[in-house]
Amino acid sequence: MVGIGDGRHTHPVEHDGNGWVRCDLGHRHWGRYGAAGLLLVDRRTPAGEPLVLLQHRAAWTANGDTWGIPGGARDSHETPAEGALREAHEETGIGSAAVRIRIGGELLDDHGSWSYTTVLAELAAPVTLVPQEESAELRWVPVPEVASLDLHPGFAKTWPILRQRLAAPT
Repeated sequence: MVGIGDGRHTHPVEHDGNGWVRCDLGHRHWGRYGAAGLLLVDRRTPAGEPLVLLQHRAAWTANGDTWGIPGGARDSHETPAEGALREAHEETGIGSAAVRIRIGGELLDDHGSWSYTTVLAELAAPVTLVPQEESAELRWVPVPEVASLDLHPGFAKTWPILRQRLAAPT
């Protein structure tokens, strides 16, 4: 664990994962230790139609002005789920108490020396969305409408697989 302390206590260094890297495939990515995002689904809708939380990324962000899921760089001490939950909280205000991670609910997009993990989760309690500076908008989107949006390239690539996983029983 990377940390700071007085020899008796070690504290993780927050945001030590921030930074650009080049993966084995030659792509430039944000996240020195990889990245993770939270694909949050709300099945508690009156019509019974599942909704997923999407983030319209601010224009100044990497692949800005596209739609994706809340996420970002993982810190050195974080699991993918911990990083996804932290990023989701930072970008949407949703706390981990309102979320239930699905068992086996991770999809790894592996680029060799860098990877992005999508963590699938269910909304377990009502939430109030609080968009932060990285978000132009946060929106609950019906699953059939997701592909009609201008999606972040990485999310667009994995969406067909993620959609199948969302359809599977929890």
